[in-house]
Amino acid sequence: MNLLRDSQALRLRRRGAAFFTACALVGVTVLSSGTASAHPAIHLGEGGNGTYLALGDSVAFGYVPSAALPPPDYSNASNFTSYANDVAQSLGLNLSNASCPGETTGSMIDVSAHSNGCENYLGNVAYGYRTNYPLHVTYSGSQLAYAVAYLRSHPHTRLVTIDIGANDAFVCQTVTTDNCASPTEFYGVLGAIEANLTTIYHAIRVEAHYTHALVALDYYSLSYTDPVQLVLSEALNQAIAAPTLAAHGIVADGFGAFQAASASSGGDPCVAGLLIKLPDGTCNIHPSPLGHEVLAQAILQALAAKGS
Repeated sequence: MNLLRDSQALRLRRRGAAFFTACALVGVTVLSSGTASAHPAIHLGEGGNGTYLALGDSVAFGYVPSAALPPPDYSNASNFTSYANDVAQSLGLNLSNASCPGETTGSMIDVSAHSNGCENYLGNVAYGYRTNYPLHVTYSGSQLAYAVAYLRSHPHTRLVTIDIGANDAFVCQTVTTDNCASPTEFYGVLGAIEANLTTIYHAIRVEAHYTHALVALDYYSLSYTDPVQLVLSEALNQAIAAPTLAAHGIVADGFGAFQAASASSGGDPCVAGLLIKLPDGTCNIHPSPLGHEVLAQAILQALAAKGS
């Protein structure tokens, strides 16, 4: 059961020329993650008592597609690990991973909003991952509501990470007749991502009174030689970076980390072993264990650069 509709990523590549045209018409500029001014103090050491809250989608969850070998056992969430586990181990923090495969920025706030397979699949609750399988942690409301409650009850939390937004684009592709190819639709999605992230960060910073390290991991590209993929990734990452920096957060360069790690493989993350290999020799869009290690290093390097 492929709850993230991985085939949508393939359609995204085939129809990417339309997206590229939309970007060229409006003009994409990449926002540097190094332009933030003040950040809350980063003090990760808690004598073994510090906690770490991971939020986001399938990447944070450690999702493995059903086509992989060996086939994944979705009935046991402990079978899935991600960059969050690597970061927690490296920093000596106790991890609580609230991520959900298929989560969108909208469904993270409101469980009735369209997700790409977390609470529902475009409103159909029968396809929700949470309906069928356990998450790493159990909660009944939205992921954001859980995050706020967790942070209020765990004052020793010293790190929050989040990756979210890619599924918003996949949903737009599905619900629009032109596969979200027009500039209005495409930039509407990016605007919604920025607005929803602003809401998410306000809840974390203000409602939960969380003042420590907040890191958004931006998205890697599926190809560093395909200009369409690069434009899509850069546009999405710009929408993620702006509200993150406004909330005094840190942007971890997942895009650059995958680019560097795949450089010796012709800019192909699949060839570099960063993505999950499938039996037919192709790769799924989700990171392999090596890919997760690379993403974890991007987060650790971002924290180190801010003086943690």
